[in-house]
Amino acid sequence: MATKRTEWGGYWNPVLETLPHEKIQKLQFRKFKRVFKWTYERSKFHRLLYDKAGVRPRDIRTMDDLRRIPTVEKSMMRDIQRKDPFPYGDALCVPLEEVSEFRQTSGTTGQPVYQPDTWQDWEWWAECWAYILWAQGYRPSDRVFLPFGYNVFVAFWAGHYAAEKIGAEVVPGGVLDTQARILKIQELKCTAMMATPTYVLGMADTAKNRMGIDPASLTIRKITCAGEPGASIPTTKRRMEDAWGAKVFDHAGATEIGAWCFECEAQPGGLHVNEAFFLVEIQDVRTGEFITEPGRQGKMIITALDRQAQPCVRFDSKDVIEWAPEPCPCGRSFRLIKGGVVGRADDITKVKGVLLAPSAIEEVVRGVEGLGDEFEVIVDKEGDIDRITLKIEILKGREGERKRIESELKDQLRLKTNLGYILEFHDYGSLPRYDVKAKRFKDMRGKH
Repeated sequence: MATKRTEWGGYWNPVLETLPHEKIQKLQFRKFKRVFKWTYERSKFHRLLYDKAGVRPRDIRTMDDLRRIPTVEKSMMRDIQRKDPFPYGDALCVPLEEVSEFRQTSGTTGQPVYQPDTWQDWEWWAECWAYILWAQGYRPSDRVFLPFGYNVFVAFWAGHYAAEKIGAEVVPGGVLDTQARILKIQELKCTAMMATPTYVLGMADTAKNRMGIDPASLTIRKITCAGEPGASIPTTKRRMEDAWGAKVFDHAGATEIGAWCFECEAQPGGLHVNEAFFLVEIQDVRTGEFITEPGRQGKMIITALDRQAQPCVRFDSKDVIEWAPEPCPCGRSFRLIKGGVVGRADDITKVKGVLLAPSAIEEVVRGVEGLGDEFEVIVDKEGDIDRITLKIEILKGREGERKRIESELKDQLRLKTNLGYILEFHDYGSLPRYDVKAKRFKDMRGKH
């Protein structure tokens, strides 16, 4: 990858990936002090927040001092936006005329947040993604197909520019329908693509059952996923890899954060934090204690160390993660998140007194042979008692295995989630299909 001189000084350089961790931490702390000072001086919103907490840039002398800085949540960003300088409000740190890119969050957890970026910010986005793609084996010889609708969501925009940056050929498939995208992949012999796990499986289903094309017979050999935890769920990853005859890689990012972690070619069962550009802290959801050792899950507090227009400083992402106990065999010194992002703190809900993560249900459903890829979970109440209904589809030609499938599902759900379910079997193809982020988990308690 090419290095690039930045306005703030220094170079982005892949050598960072193998630095001893002590040196990485020194770099992160130096960058953190810089972005904190920038944010304090230029963002009215952040300055008020920090002044109320009694913390200023001169007070940050060690890593431990970071814990004095208040965290920011998405709801706080919603409250300050749609005001002057319109539409970004008091967190904008650059003159409005320096904003060159507009994106917004998907709004799946509420009103969307607007994200302004300068051109340098957008170069930073592309560089973060260049680390991802290179680690996953993308090279200039690849022809990369992008089967997503180019829109105001960040989606794979940065992946597009990063693929160009490393020298790969990019084929945008924005306005094509699924069948046309499959035919374009076949026509051009594309070697890689990027999509959500839901759409990767949906494309495979369309190719096989509507077009009579085995997706594994196509030339796709690398798939990068985002938007959902599926590519870090072993059973879902296996379904995608078996369907396409390709290696499937995960990554995690967010509009207001950036592309902060990635799976490498070694596929160690976790994701590398891109520690050259991000500082990740893990906080116990119940006690507020910060977790520095492997073995305990918590929510992620993250800082994007190089973002200027609307900084991301100690952002409470709600993503549930934990540190992996061992370094990656790939040789990178960037730390690993065990199993990737396992869920969101605000998605993990208590049902019948048991904490339930939707990803645990997905792991079970995708691991039962004979079931389709789509499912739906509805939590409601029967009187005062919680009830969970799981809707699933049996593949065509496997209807005779219903008793075996039902028995295996009940056993595995009880084993993996400690809960019982009402199982509803639906005709194959009748449950909702999604092109981007799926909405398979619906908690209806308190909504009637």
